[in-house]
Amino acid sequence: MTGTLYITATPIGNLGDVSDRTKETLIKVDLIACEDTRVTRKLLSHFDIHTPTDSYHEHSSEGKQEKIIARLVAGENVALVSDAGTPAISDPGMRLVEAAHQAGITVVAVPGPSAVVAALSIAGLPADEFTFYGFVPRKKGRESFFSTVNESPRTVVFYESPHRFEKTINTLADTLPESRTVVVCRELTKQFESVVRGSAQFAADYFTEHADEIRGEFCIVVSGK
Repeated sequence: MTGTLYITATPIGNLGDVSDRTKETLIKVDLIACEDTRVTRKLLSHFDIHTPTDSYHEHSSEGKQEKIIARLVAGENVALVSDAGTPAISDPGMRLVEAAHQAGITVVAVPGPSAVVAALSIAGLPADEFTFYGFVPRKKGRESFFSTVNESPRTVVFYESPHRFEKTINTLADTLPESRTVVVCRELTKQFESVVRGSAQFAADYFTEHADEIRGEFCIVVSGK
């Protein structure tokens, strides 16, 4: 009998968001496959969980993936976690999930925090239909990315790092009309969480005046055309 792969969401900041089911899953599995074992170990230590961990990330080899699948086929249970939020959402864990399905392994969701859903829930924008684009392209494809955002009839959600945020928000200010609403969610669920809502130009001006706040993780929501 094969084991089960548990796609296990972890906090995006606030450890109080860990559910009882998440803790139970991380305790009972034979292995936790982590994006970064150092990050996950801090979480496990906080809850006094001693389950073995192994790394699984975007640079993991096919051999690493095959070893995890082999353990599942042999009957062991594995939890897949990312550094924060729900695995496989703009995350290399998707490859392991696909491989598990192809091997006939049961895949179970242990749902929980997701920056995309958290940002949408507080944005005050239509979310019956939306498009999620992951991270803004670093170089190649940036121009077409912002063109797509500008023309989208649906609410758009994407991530940005603090190193490229200023360039991104200024590009949005240059390309989006005043009628489009931009919601910049920063450090969601963490101590210095903040939300800036208005036009792209308003957001750009705000962060020009508050440059000290350009740190942490950003999730940006843009209203549809």
